[in-house]
Amino acid sequence: IERALALFMVVAWRIAHLMRLGRICPDLDAGLFFDPDEIRGAYLLTKERRPDRPPTLNEVLRLIARVGGFLGRKGDGDPGVKTIWQGIQEVRVAALTIKALREEAE
Repeated sequence: IERALALFMVVAWRIAHLMRLGRICPDLDAGLFFDPDEIRGAYLLTKERRPDRPPTLNEVLRLIARVGGFLGRKGDGDPGVKTIWQGIQEVRVAALTIKALREEAE
C-alpha cells in the first residue's frame, strides 16, 4: 500500500502543478509538459481542430478538462483537479493508442 500511495502522490502533485501553472502562466508552450501524442489525443477526443501554431498550456489543459467533464461555461471558472485527472486518464489512453497505431504502421 505504501508504494501505491507514493505513486498516487506523484500523480497528484503533477496534476496540481499543471493546474497551478495553467492559471499562473497560461501562455507557456504545452509541449513542455505534454507528449505530442497526448496533445494530439486531447484534440481528437474533443473533436477540436488543431491550430497552426503550438498550443498553449491553458488551451491543452482546458481540452483535457473537457474530456474529464469540465463544461467551460462562462461562470465556471478554471478547471479543477478532478476534471483534469479524469481527462488525463482518457487522454493518456488515446496517446498510447496513437503511439501503438504508429508503431504498427512502420
